Amino acid sequence: MKIINADFLYTPHGYIQNQAVAFTEIIKDIGPLEELILRYPDAKVIHTKPNSILYPGFINTHVHLEFSANKTSLVYGSFKPWLDSVIEHREELMGACNNEMMLHECQKMLRSGITTFGAISSFGNELEVCEKTPQRVVFFNELIGSNAMYADMLYGDFQERVRASQSCEKRSRIIPAIAIHSPYSVHPILLQKAVNLAKKHTMPLSAHFLESQAEREWLESSSGTLKAFFLKYFNTSTTVTNIEEFMHAFDTYPTHFAHCVQATEDELDYLTKKGHSIAHCPRSNRYLGCGRLAIEDLSLPFSIATDGLSSNDSLNIFDELKAAIMLHNDIPIQELSEKLLRAVTTDAADILGLNCGKIEVDKLADFAVVTLPEAPKRTEELALWTILHTKEVSEVYIEGEKYV
Repeated sequence: MKIINADFLYTPHGYIQNQAVAFTEIIKDIGPLEELILRYPDAKVIHTKPNSILYPGFINTHVHLEFSANKTSLVYGSFKPWLDSVIEHREELMGACNNEMMLHECQKMLRSGITTFGAISSFGNELEVCEKTPQRVVFFNELIGSNAMYADMLYGDFQERVRASQSCEKRSRIIPAIAIHSPYSVHPILLQKAVNLAKKHTMPLSAHFLESQAEREWLESSSGTLKAFFLKYFNTSTTVTNIEEFMHAFDTYPTHFAHCVQATEDELDYLTKKGHSIAHCPRSNRYLGCGRLAIEDLSLPFSIATDGLSSNDSLNIFDELKAAIMLHNDIPIQELSEKLLRAVTTDAADILGLNCGKIEVDKLADFAVVTLPEAPKRTEELALWTILHTKEVSEVYIEGEKYV
């Protein structure tokens, strides 16, 4: 048993003072420090630095590790030129991205307080890294393939990757999951098989959806800038599905859709009715010229995620939160800060079906300690000061074990 004491606790009911947390691998008790010491006299007492806030560990729901070698290779500013540059430089970037590099990025995420992340894996190369990193990893095996001729082969490979991640479940913090690459790159037959597989094993399910205007034009009318891309690389001039058909494929199973920047109000309402959620990636959307997701109008849950280094400059969750503050300038800054922190803790855990994300009895003892540069004058600004003044956290615990 351990007891951790901080100036403030971030709880589902807001920030509270004069409370400590007793924990093993799970949270056992919350109360005044003196009472917890009397209740658990043999517990190790941990005093955080002055001006510290105890948060549940932060959750980055949508990360691509496989392009971690990218710094200046890919074209930013517009989706189609970026996609062309991914095809052009894919082999060299993936060749340069070894396990050591990916593990280094996981460690950097850890130092920013990320205790859980969702790894979108196209080929399964990251599995060994995700076994080694201390974080909990929702390992999204990604399905891609729009050519019906190769459907059986592609699905067979996909199933092998799913089984490989399932075999890691008992010996690591890996949670097997399924991802659909996008509506324009997955054949409807394969899509339905993958959704059924997720339902059968109650796995988290994710899908890229309506990230760019180019995607929307292609799905609506097989036109726009993506037409030349599909003619060049896939010798096709027609899309394999449309927006409505793709959405309906997920009607019976809650899905975490990445981006949705170009979704209409009616489409977002439909996703809400079906119990879905969104992974909002502010910097990635800005860097690829995709537009802004109007989170102030959303009625469905959303998380904040970094996406990968193919469309970002860091996997630091505080870099992402700062960017979100600047991007969503029409929302009052205090209200927005509180919403963003909830999106990377409570809401993210609920979306992925995880027993963490809250400082609450019986939740996993995942913590991130944020230390402010001075004593806050007003508790109502703690969320804002947390985001603005933090690059790395002071301490990190995962299931009760200290890693930072």
